[in-house]
Amino acid sequence: MLNAMGLLKQRRFLPLFTTQFLGAFNDNLFKTSMVLFATYAIFNDPHMETNFNALATGIAILPFFLFSALAGQLADSHDKARIIRIVKTAEIGIMLLGAAGLMVARAGLPTLGVGLMLGAVLFLGVHSTFFGPIKYAILPQHLKPHDVLGGTGLVEAGTYLAILLGTIVAGYVPIEGAAILVLVVAAIGWFAARFVPPAPREGPRLTLNYNPFSASWRLIRTTMHIPRLFLAICAISFFWTIGAVLIIIFPPLVKNVLTADKMVASGAIAVFSVGVAIGSVVINTMLRGRISARYSPLSVIAMGGFVVVFSLLCRTWVPAPPGQFYDWTQFVAQPRSIPIMLSLLAIATTGGMFVVPLYAFLTTTVEKDQTARTVAANNVVNSGAMTLGSIAAIGINLAGVQPVDMLFLVAAMCLISAWIAQRLHRACD
Repeated sequence: MLNAMGLLKQRRFLPLFTTQFLGAFNDNLFKTSMVLFATYAIFNDPHMETNFNALATGIAILPFFLFSALAGQLADSHDKARIIRIVKTAEIGIMLLGAAGLMVARAGLPTLGVGLMLGAVLFLGVHSTFFGPIKYAILPQHLKPHDVLGGTGLVEAGTYLAILLGTIVAGYVPIEGAAILVLVVAAIGWFAARFVPPAPREGPRLTLNYNPFSASWRLIRTTMHIPRLFLAICAISFFWTIGAVLIIIFPPLVKNVLTADKMVASGAIAVFSVGVAIGSVVINTMLRGRISARYSPLSVIAMGGFVVVFSLLCRTWVPAPPGQFYDWTQFVAQPRSIPIMLSLLAIATTGGMFVVPLYAFLTTTVEKDQTARTVAANNVVNSGAMTLGSIAAIGINLAGVQPVDMLFLVAAMCLISAWIAQRLHRACD
């Protein structure tokens, strides 16, 4: 990774890295600001808060399910740099819609504001769907073969850092500041995209299939018949379904159970990004570069265990006085605050240890000319599973199940993920 840092000085890489970094930062800044604002300022009912988060999560994921196949086709058949510029231009319009939603809700029209914000979330999902395949597919065209791995690592590291910073900033800036900032960052990202070098189509021209259902079905059918890929994609999809449920229940849990303010919620969410990064480093060290699901079953079982620990700690939490929220200083002063944050870090770390090796199967089990389609198929299945998870979370919440109780369902899902990963390990190792 250190050797790859020199790529940041080169025009063939820096504009792409900057564009990707700003896009990830802005996406997470808006979504986190929206969720925290809705949780703490618009709704005053735990069920409504959970349902809103579930709806927003499902809407954000839906475009990946519908358009991933088309996005992959377009990336392979057109100039990737030109698509980037189109996508970044669209981002400015999307953020105008989202900023308007934030300000309208802030002005006392929550119904209209929420509608505008959710519309922006939907379009951001479309934005990410079409940009996602390009950020990896463009690297072999711009970089020398021995630089591709380092460039990929920098893109991944930049994405995690952007998510972390976006989450933290969302917890500290006022909603008016967030509305202005997302527009400024979108404009800077548009400017950076102007400098991405051309990346024209390579290989024969493709006949595009614009039907999202038949294109996705064909993509999945030609990928999932390989047993190892089938198991890897199923395990990854189940993992991200778990992640979707955690994302949905976490902000209302922080507000209503831990009775902490939005800055504490933002910081706690940021812990997940740090934990996944730590887990990635740890599992790579343990496996010593070997692609294997050897530790995945144990990792996700440990994740389930830490989820149970987190739930039990929440149940014994001493809430703030009625009508008040703990700020960071007050939160940290509570006896169980450090164990709670450590349990969150452990959940994310073991989750990273589980899922990182599984992604490696998607790029090493197939021929190089099939890698993009394999990743696209995984995205379709993942997004479908996460959408179903969001719908299930809404149903469970409507049935009266509290977020702290829903954590036990998450722990049970971890056991199913471990079973799938164990089957993959036996089939491949």
